[in-house]
Amino acid sequence: MPSQNFITGTLLLTESPSTTRLVPGTIHLRGQSIDAVELDPSQELDLSNPLLILPAFVDAHLHLPQYDSIGIDGLPLLEWLERAIFPAEARWEDAQHAADMTLRVARDLISFGTTAFAAYSTVHHAAAQAAIDTLATLNLTAHVGQVLMDQEAPAELTRPADRLIAECASLRAQGRVQPSINPRFAITCSRALLHAAGDLASKTGRFVQTHLAETVPECARVRELHEESTYTDVYAAAGLLSPNSLLAHAIHLSDHERATLSRARAIAAHCPTANRFLNSGVMDRRSLASASVPIALGSDIAGGPDRSMVRVARAMLDAAKQLGHKPPTAGEAWHAITAGNAALLGFEDLGVLRAHSRADLILARPTIPLTAPDPLSTLLYAWDDRWIESVLVAGVPAYTR
Repeated sequence: MPSQNFITGTLLLTESPSTTRLVPGTIHLRGQSIDAVELDPSQELDLSNPLLILPAFVDAHLHLPQYDSIGIDGLPLLEWLERAIFPAEARWEDAQHAADMTLRVARDLISFGTTAFAAYSTVHHAAAQAAIDTLATLNLTAHVGQVLMDQEAPAELTRPADRLIAECASLRAQGRVQPSINPRFAITCSRALLHAAGDLASKTGRFVQTHLAETVPECARVRELHEESTYTDVYAAAGLLSPNSLLAHAIHLSDHERATLSRARAIAAHCPTANRFLNSGVMDRRSLASASVPIALGSDIAGGPDRSMVRVARAMLDAAKQLGHKPPTAGEAWHAITAGNAALLGFEDLGVLRAHSRADLILARPTIPLTAPDPLSTLLYAWDDRWIESVLVAGVPAYTR
């Protein structure tokens, strides 16, 4: 990281999906923010050995306690939860363990260029607060929620609905880390818990994080447990759908459900690496986009085995190809993991290189040329995390190779 208060190189500008591009320029820093962005159109774009200056990445869906469970393969979702994930989450009964693990996970995520995210803790109230407090010490930006479960899970990971809601309501924001409301999914939440979570979301304006229609067996079990006609209607009836709602996966949906999400402006969090790893299905991103459902992009660690948001973005293109659809462009992929996710998560000062934005930056130097005519595509598919030389959080180096 240069010692002066400016950095010159090749900038990744991500203001919109259609205008994402690489441009020569200089970033001027002041305190925690970008003071000015100076473009130099007269300078030839260096595609042979550029110092890339990128906005840091934003992840719309991950599970902090599952980080050490990455790569546990060969199990369908519900069995994977029972055999691998619930035991890992039970260890967060120890709040110190939760704090220590959160610190380790956050530092690792920073090394991959991720400085902001929406995440799950566990059912343990003290652990959720410890995770929030720990992330704040690193000056990261996040929504983090205590998991809400009162049924269909191990006894040590369930709580009475009224206790969960009271604990969730008492979580405190720290720095740029906000508590969210995280009913895990409709299987592990009673009607009373879901409706209480919806009431709390309405009163507080907090983000809601949950899962929707990830697998066919999951959808069948939801129909057995709840009286509404569709999985999405369960959340709609509970008041859990709004522009502040992040619904992970959203694979097995009807046209009616997509229309319901669209009316609420609820956000579908596309998790292509997790969907592939757990063999859950392939999200029909085109149909969701055609229905005007906002779409974010998430790693879903540990269901998703990839910590790099660039690889998650690449998987988004691969998933569209798998369905025989025209994939998003490379520019759209870069926008999704920067400005796109940041805007949907309410992190308006992240994901872009512009004056007054927060200086969460990635400095990377590719070891291969970024070939024309589409250097963004080369950058996406050839990306190597070892190219990252430094990651800045609020203008301060938080990782240096």
